[in-house]
Amino acid sequence: MTERGATFGQVFAVREFRVLFGSFALLISGDSIKMLALSVLVYAETGSPGLSAAAYMVGWLPYILGGMFLLSLADRLPPRAVMVAGELVRVVVCLLLAFAGLPVPVMLGLVLVTGLFAPVFGAARSALLPDVLPGDAFVLARSLMGVTSAGAQIAGLAVGGAFLAVTGPRGALAITAGLSAVAALVLRYGLPYRPGRGAAAGSTAAGGAAVGGAEAARGAGGGAVRVTLRVNRSLLVDRRVRGLLLASWLPSTCMAGAEAMVVPYLGGQGQAGVVLAAAAGGMAVGEFVVGRFAAPAVRERLSLPLAVLIGLPWLAFLAAPGVAWAAVLAAVSAAGVSYQLGLQRRFVDSVPEEARGQAFGLLSAGLMTGQAIGAALIGVLGEAIGPGPAIFAAGIAGVLVALALSGALRPEARPVSASEVTEVVRPSRGG
Repeated sequence: MTERGATFGQVFAVREFRVLFGSFALLISGDSIKMLALSVLVYAETGSPGLSAAAYMVGWLPYILGGMFLLSLADRLPPRAVMVAGELVRVVVCLLLAFAGLPVPVMLGLVLVTGLFAPVFGAARSALLPDVLPGDAFVLARSLMGVTSAGAQIAGLAVGGAFLAVTGPRGALAITAGLSAVAALVLRYGLPYRPGRGAAAGSTAAGGAAVGGAEAARGAGGGAVRVTLRVNRSLLVDRRVRGLLLASWLPSTCMAGAEAMVVPYLGGQGQAGVVLAAAAGGMAVGEFVVGRFAAPAVRERLSLPLAVLIGLPWLAFLAAPGVAWAAVLAAVSAAGVSYQLGLQRRFVDSVPEEARGQAFGLLSAGLMTGQAIGAALIGVLGEAIGPGPAIFAAGIAGVLVALALSGALRPEARPVSASEVTEVVRPSRGG
């Protein structure tokens, strides 16, 4: 890999990445349509705004439990099988929601229970990326996934609205089931078989976090829950890994708190959708620009200033900006999320290879949980002092958190090895 790093053309030349990329776009679009359709269906059944909001968010809630107790499955099972199983679970859930005539509490419970495994499915995908695209190509792939996530969310919400208008919520859920079925076929026939990464590993240690791969494969005498708890603890007690996790989680937590106040700040008007869409667009632009145009070393040096940038724009809400300026400020803040690209390669290097799936699952679960906590905390603050001042407080917290984590956000001084200078992107086996 040269100092400029990989290019989009080199990344897309790898067949396995194209499969992962396409199935990920289908996943995000489908999930956006599913949660929107479920929210509308629940509101139509109950007339309750509170239950409708709960239905929209219920898919994210299980991440904390799944992340705490089940993530070891992402390393113990073949990744292709795990991802295909995830898509098939979504097919079944969407069809049941659409046509089984379930009561609303049962619908919400079904989404909650099946959502416990969502962190496992996502962790298997994330852990496979460094195998498919080593070195800096992995970071660029993560950038593309970030751009895809933002774009697919916007597209999913837009297309979902159109489906709802034409087919109603049950028809939209059936279409989502179809998208998941297509993704399952793409993954099954587009990816080669790989065994679980912990299946044949012995004891290993990386960055001070020692994890016995063979013991994990046997279940450590206590199954997936015991192994997950043990490996999570090993990751969190490692100072380097813990610092990178906190640096990934906390600035995004503050941004989520600010975004949660956008609707009440604008008085519950539909203009809030403009601001939130601008934030998604800003995130996509930031991920693209930093991933495409910043050299690997520059990308890592940008992590700290970009993390600070997440909080700064929200300070302007103390001046009560209108919807246009609010959209601009939200977009600028979200562009700062690209700071995480500078942490990706260090994170991969810091965790044990046979626990990589669980490490990425823990990273994702922490992001989801942190965003929910941030929204809740700033929501409580907003009740006490008003939406505008609460958004300002979230911005202050974002800046202070980024500065407090400067040690983890700054790149480590390390010599460049000969392999890094000469590394080239190459298709993996079967790609």
